[in-house]
Amino acid sequence: MRSSYIKPEPLGLVLAALMPENRLVMEVMLATGLRVGDVLTLRTEQVKRQRFTVKEQKTGKTRRVYIPAALQLRVLGQAGRLWAFEGRNDWRKHRTRQAVYKDVKRAARMFQRGGELGARQQVSPHSARKVYAVEKFRSTGSLTKTGAALNHDPGHLAVTMLYALSDKLSAEELRALTRTKKK
Repeated sequence: MRSSYIKPEPLGLVLAALMPENRLVMEVMLATGLRVGDVLTLRTEQVKRQRFTVKEQKTGKTRRVYIPAALQLRVLGQAGRLWAFEGRNDWRKHRTRQAVYKDVKRAARMFQRGGELGARQQVSPHSARKVYAVEKFRSTGSLTKTGAALNHDPGHLAVTMLYALSDKLSAEELRALTRTKKK
């Protein structure tokens, strides 16, 4: 099931209900557009510089990212010796994607039950990447610039479009576009 774009108000509620470390992970994702696994493998030494290079686990591509100063200070305030997001039981390991995922799902279910968040919305850490893409597209008005910010291949604007317009397309429309793209 694909993750959904989440509007700012319900996203704020979900973020507020997360464990502090997981909220920081999501905030870094929202600020950089990185995937959750790439955020969790940030080393404390990297975050000490506001602008640094990340090698994406999924694609193997590198990209430069920038973390705003206030967010950087908050991340460093809880960072471990080695990892910016230290594991729960072992400082030599970083926090797991599953830990963040479970916390996001738990928080989202709370607001789905209360009606603040749509019951059919699929909220996951990847939703933060969609929010980043929508915001980047709104600020630049360019699919090319949005794709570059997400580190998408320039020849695959359709993929970037799925992210950049996810606030405008319904889940059914996204599924139809995805089916069409795969054929």
